[in-house]
Amino acid sequence: MIVEIVTFDLPPGTGRAEAMTLYRQSAGKWLMNSDLVGKYYFLDEDRSVGGGVYLWRSRKAAAHWHGEAYRKMVASLYGSAPRIEIFDALIRVDPVAGQLKEF
Repeated sequence: MIVEIVTFDLPPGTGRAEAMTLYRQSAGKWLMNSDLVGKYYFLDEDRSVGGGVYLWRSRKAAAHWHGEAYRKMVASLYGSAPRIEIFDALIRVDPVAGQLKEF
């Protein structure tokens, strides 16, 4: 399991409503991606930073889906290039199910 954190600068003053409008433009395309375990979009209004946290089945999948075409799409849609960090997930804590899962 891979955790990928993508951040990008948004235009100064971008608020929640504007970010939601932007995010909705790309959110639907991720629904049918069988390599993706889950995704969370986020916003830091104070710093005008947006992004997403992705959970991938493999590092290969993360690299495939976030290649050059993805980077260009982010720059075009949000106005800045993405910064991407990829980590190996080691343990998942699920308090709702009362489970720990090691990878």
